[in-house]
Amino acid sequence: MGTQMWRTDALMRALTVRQIRTRLAREELLRVRRGVYADQPCGDDDELRALLLRLPGEAMLTRQSAARRHGFGVLREDVIHIQLPASVPKPRLPGVVVHHSALPVIPILVGGVPCVPPARCAVDLARVVRRLDALPVLDAALRTGSVTQEDLLVEVSAHRALRGVRQARELVPIADGRAECRQESQLRLTLIDGRLPPPEPQVWVHDRHGIRLYRLDLGYRERRVGIEYDGSSHLDRDRLRRDRERVNWLDANGWRMRYFTDRDLYQRPTYITNTIRAALS
Repeated sequence: MGTQMWRTDALMRALTVRQIRTRLAREELLRVRRGVYADQPCGDDDELRALLLRLPGEAMLTRQSAARRHGFGVLREDVIHIQLPASVPKPRLPGVVVHHSALPVIPILVGGVPCVPPARCAVDLARVVRRLDALPVLDAALRTGSVTQEDLLVEVSAHRALRGVRQARELVPIADGRAECRQESQLRLTLIDGRLPPPEPQVWVHDRHGIRLYRLDLGYRERRVGIEYDGSSHLDRDRLRRDRERVNWLDANGWRMRYFTDRDLYQRPTYITNTIRAALS
């Protein structure tokens, strides 16, 4: 049986103050947060349910908070994001940001917690976060299989005239569920915004017998140009040995590999586009 929760006013209708204090002393009741009590220790989802008990009944998780529960939480979740209809006043709670929505939405339950549906969540984020973070959200949403490109296009059309919809409308058609990490999506967007042809995510390279050998983060298969993002995982000694073997094989078989780091991605995107443009030409 799941965790049972009550608001203080509901407890006061069922028990006396003395009975409540006795049960708290015996740990038959536990205070989850101010004004909400439970009959057993709570997990993360239970604590969210407790928070929602403090909020109007129309409240649901949105943006980064909903994205994480839908499986595409590629952005940091520093606070809990809650959505309410525009007609409902915003409550003030520590660690909670409440967003008003002009669009009607029917929530879905994820782990017992009401959330905006995945397509709404992805497009809302694609509208309001910076462009370099928006495409990773859309890519990740497609990768989970919780949405399709058509779902996103339909959702974008419903957001017309809302802030940031132009950005979402531009990015949805180039979103690709094959991308496997945030930086890979950002690297792809950097190249597209630099007016280069869109690279293919997760390019498999085969040997002369047609057997798959290596997979590249991004690539232009016909030009045999491969692109990789070097993150912290590449610093491991065993990984470094395998990478060197891989690089040597690719070079010997006509692939021109180009590698970029976080410094390139976030501080000098022009260097990335110039490097790849030169490789392609």
